[in-house]
Amino acid sequence: MLLENKVAIITGAGSGFGRATAELYTKEGAKVVVVDYNEETAQQTAAGIRENGGEAVAVKADVSNESDVKHFIQTAIDTYGQIDILFNNAGIYAPGTVEDTSMDDWNRSLNVNITALFLASKYAMPYLKETKGNIINTASAGGIIGFPDAISYATTKGAVISFTRAMAVDYAEAGVRINAICPGTGVTGMTKDLLEIDEIYQGFVAPIPMKRLGEASDVANAALFLGSNQASYITGHALPVDGGWTMS
Repeated sequence: MLLENKVAIITGAGSGFGRATAELYTKEGAKVVVVDYNEETAQQTAAGIRENGGEAVAVKADVSNESDVKHFIQTAIDTYGQIDILFNNAGIYAPGTVEDTSMDDWNRSLNVNITALFLASKYAMPYLKETKGNIINTASAGGIIGFPDAISYATTKGAVISFTRAMAVDYAEAGVRINAICPGTGVTGMTKDLLEIDEIYQGFVAPIPMKRLGEASDVANAALFLGSNQASYITGHALPVDGGWTMS
């Protein structure tokens, strides 16, 4: 198993990419701290893992709140004694151009999509240095290419890529790897209702060379690779998981 005896914290693990990754990680031997703002879905993810023979604990948290972040970091240490992988996956999407976007949406996007990564990385890093672990950050194809009607989302996801690269340089000698995953449009809880409208669905598929949307499992498989020793010589990389969208 690729993650035997590893301990992973996964934010936004109540659904979508985070849940798929938590389930895959535990199948590969990891113990997982399931973090989500929605306590019910976090508990559902953890319960499903345990029912299938894995180990998981659920924590309700606002990832942009410093006290909540400290709490889930400490939960990992108190429960499992170490941290090997931090998957900063939680994020929000607020549509709008620069004229349309409210200050509330702008600030909330900054807090959840980038400040939360700073906080979790800050408080997990001492433990990751001990285990020579790694961090994976969820960015987006929208942080690489021009992304319409999503100024706060695209801005913060571009910042995630820069944050990843800067931190990777800072901690390479300590043996801590930091990488990002840049998903294209995927079928998740965040997009499901929107993608049921055929015109919108076709609009998202059209620019993708592989002519399909991403699945949660596509991101989970990338997170498994980056989190495992198979990626031991990879750091500071922003990996597109987008069916070729950002190269077209």
